[in-house]
Amino acid sequence: MTKEEREKLMLRLKNIISNMPEGPGSYQYYDEHGDIIYVGKAKNLKRRVSSYFTKEQSRKTALLVSKIRDIKYINVATEQDALLLENSLIKRFQPHYNILLKDDKSYPYICVTKEDFPRIFSTRNKIAKDAEFFGPYSHTATMYNLLELMRNIYKIRNCRTVLTEEGVKQNKYKLCLSYHIKKCHGCCVGKQTKEDYQQNIAECRLLLKGHSREVKERLKAKMIELAAEQRFEEAQELKLRYNLLEHFQAKSEVVSNTIGNLDVFNLISDEKKGIVNYLHVVEGATTIAYTFEIEKKMEEADEDILRFAIMEMGQRFSVEFKEIVVPFSLQIPIEDVIVTVPQKGDKRTLLELSLRNVQQYKIDKLKRSEYLNPEQRQTRLMTELRDALHLTKLPVTIDLFDNSNLQGQDAVAGCVVYRKMKPSRQDYRKYIIKTVEGPDDYASMQEVVRRRYSRFIEENTPLPDLIITDGGRGQMECVRKVVEDELRLHIPIAGLAKDNRHRTNELLFGFPPIVIGLKQSSELFKVLTAMQDEVHRYAISFHKAKRAKRQTKSGLDDIPGVGKTTKDLLIKEFKTFKRIKGADLFELQSLLGSKKGEKIWRELRVLTDSPAKNQE
Repeated sequence: MTKEEREKLMLRLKNIISNMPEGPGSYQYYDEHGDIIYVGKAKNLKRRVSSYFTKEQSRKTALLVSKIRDIKYINVATEQDALLLENSLIKRFQPHYNILLKDDKSYPYICVTKEDFPRIFSTRNKIAKDAEFFGPYSHTATMYNLLELMRNIYKIRNCRTVLTEEGVKQNKYKLCLSYHIKKCHGCCVGKQTKEDYQQNIAECRLLLKGHSREVKERLKAKMIELAAEQRFEEAQELKLRYNLLEHFQAKSEVVSNTIGNLDVFNLISDEKKGIVNYLHVVEGATTIAYTFEIEKKMEEADEDILRFAIMEMGQRFSVEFKEIVVPFSLQIPIEDVIVTVPQKGDKRTLLELSLRNVQQYKIDKLKRSEYLNPEQRQTRLMTELRDALHLTKLPVTIDLFDNSNLQGQDAVAGCVVYRKMKPSRQDYRKYIIKTVEGPDDYASMQEVVRRRYSRFIEENTPLPDLIITDGGRGQMECVRKVVEDELRLHIPIAGLAKDNRHRTNELLFGFPPIVIGLKQSSELFKVLTAMQDEVHRYAISFHKAKRAKRQTKSGLDDIPGVGKTTKDLLIKEFKTFKRIKGADLFELQSLLGSKKGEKIWRELRVLTDSPAKNQE
C-alpha cells in the first residue's frame, strides 16, 4: 500500500470512529479480505476504538492497526451486554488477534439441581440433564453476590451430598458446620421440612429469572418488622441484602437462557429507502448483527421491504429460519416458520435492540455525509429551527444580543451574527450604552436594537432572518417594541431563557411567548446554547476591557503627544503622576529631549493651573 493510499484509508477509518456512539457495544476489525481479525468490547465505543489510532502504540497494537481495512460495531444497552456479545462473536468467528479468548471458555451459569433437597451452585459446564441453568453471568462478582444473597436469605445448603427424603427419615446424614454457624436450617436431619425447603428453592428460581418483586416485598416487610422490634442490626443486614437485590440485573438483551434459536428483524423507512437490522440468535446468544439499506423503487410498503430482507439474509448467511421476530404481523412464504410479534419479555427486548442499531446506523450515515458536505448539516439545522418556530423561510442570518455592566458602570452590549448556523465574526458589533443610566438591561437592549436597525434602514442593509435575545419574555418584549412598534420591521424574535442555575433550559417564541418543545439533548438545542454562550462571551469580554481601561487610566492620557512609550518612560523615571507634575523643565528635557520635554512641561503646567481639568 502506497503512502497516499494509507493516508486515504486512515482518513476513512477516523471518519468512521468520529461518528461512533459514546456508549457500550462490541466492535469488529476487518482485514482486506473482509474477514474479522479482532473483536472487542467497550463501555464507550468511540473512546475505546479511537485509542487504537493514537501515535503511541505497542508493537502488537501497531501490527493489528496495520491490518485493519474496515470497522463495524454493534450498539447495546449495557457494558455487561457488550461482554456477552464479544464472547459469542469470538466463539463464532475465532479472530486471529483474539488470542486470549480462543480457548472457548464460557461464562459461568448458576445451576439448580432437581433433587428432593436441591442444591444451587455455579458451573461452567451445562451437561447435567437433571438440572436447570440460569445465566450466563459475564460479571462473576455479581453471580457470587447473588448466590450469597440466596444462601443468606433462604439458608440454602451448600454441601455436595445428594440428599433424599428416605435418607433423612433413616437418619443417614449428620449435621455439618453450616448448621452450627446458622448458614443452614438442617434439612439433612429433618429440622427443615422438604416442603419448606422446596418453597425456598421456588423463590430462588423466581429471583434467578428476574422476578424479584415478591422477594423484595418480603424482605421489606421483614425489615419493617425487625425495626419495630428494635432489632436494628438484623434489619440493617436485611437492608444490605435488599439493596443488593435492588441493583442486581438478572436479564440481558444479548444473551438469554430463556430463548433458543431465532432471527430478529427491525426497520425504519422513508419515501426513498428502508434500513433493516438483522440479529441471528443461537441458543440465546447473538452471533450475527447486520444492518443494511434497501432502496425503494415503487414506493414499497414496510411489509414488502422486510419480506425481501428476510429472504436476502436467509440466502446470504445460509440460515434455516425456525422463528422470526418482527415488529408487525407479516406473511412469509417459508414453510414451518413461526412469526412472532412480541409485546414483552426477552424477545421484545431483542426487537428493541435491533431497532436501536437501525437508528444508530441512520445517525452514522447522516454524520458521515455531513462530514463530507458540511453545508448539509447547516441546512438541516436551519430547517429544524425553521420548522420548530414555524418560520416562513430558512433563518440564514441570525442576530443575537446581550448586555453587560457592573452595577450600571461601563455598560456595553454585544451583537454576534450567525450565517448558516456558523459565526460570522466580521459582522460582530460592540456597543457602548450612551443614553441609559444605571443597571437597566431592558432600556440598554432597546437602545442597541434601535441604533443597529435604524442604521440598517438608512443604509438599506439586509435585515436578519431571526433575532435571538439572551433572556426570556421580558427581553423579547422590549426588543419587539422597538423592532415592530417603532421601526415597523417584521423580524421574528426568539429568546433563550436560563434556569436558576444560569443554564439554558428553554427556547421561547411568539407573542405572547411560548416554550418551543426542543429536547435539551438534541443537536439543535446544543447549537443554540453555543450561540448564547458566544454572545455572552463577546459582551462580557468587551465590558471587562472597557472597565480595565478606565481603571488603569492616568492623567498622562489627557496630554497630547504622550503615547505608550513616553508614558512608560515617565512612570519608570518618576514612579507617580504627582512627581511627574512636580518635575522641572530640565528634568523632562533630559529624559525626553528638548522640544518634547518643553511641550509636556507646558501641558503639565496647564493641568496644574486648572483644578477642574485636573480633577477630571
